[in-house]
Amino acid sequence: MESQLTILLPVAAVWLAAGVLADRLPRLRDARALRRRTGWLLALALAGVALLAAVSIGGMSSAGTAPIDRAAAGLTLATGPALVVALCSVRRIRRLRAGAGAFYTAPGTPAPHGLRAAAAHPLVGLPLQVTALATLPAVIGAAGADLGAEPGVTGPAITVGALAVAVIGVRHALRHSRLIERAQPTAARSARAAGPLHV
Repeated sequence: MESQLTILLPVAAVWLAAGVLADRLPRLRDARALRRRTGWLLALALAGVALLAAVSIGGMSSAGTAPIDRAAAGLTLATGPALVVALCSVRRIRRLRAGAGAFYTAPGTPAPHGLRAAAAHPLVGLPLQVTALATLPAVIGAAGADLGAEPGVTGPAITVGALAVAVIGVRHALRHSRLIERAQPTAARSARAAGPLHV
């Protein structure tokens, strides 16, 4: 049990760090800091996907009773959101880093609202945070508390998890739309249309 927890803790820690960092990206007002933090986030996301893949492959290649098998079985729930991270989030983070790189040579340049809106896109932070949440049941189970043992605990745990995912998704969507509105230029009113009509 101890070695299973030793396998799961680094995986959960990487995903948790990536989720926290992704949540703070849109708050950055400096383009250089945004580029630096986006690089860290990209490294954490790739490390998280690699660790999860390594545990899953190790679980498939072993005899079936080793700690890595139990760890791989516990991380089955995190496989889906981690796949979304690998297919969608990593590409968006790389584009965001490239966009922030245009301002890298000018220290203190404020990050445009468009870049901050891209950092707040739900496909950047939501899959990372959902994967971090999905690793928690495996860590809790490896620590000795079996959430699936009692039917009275399983239902509320699933409900709380689903509500947490919904709240995180709505929060990302609202923040993204608010920053998109700030990024759009205000439409200039035509002086001719405002004046009296001349025939």
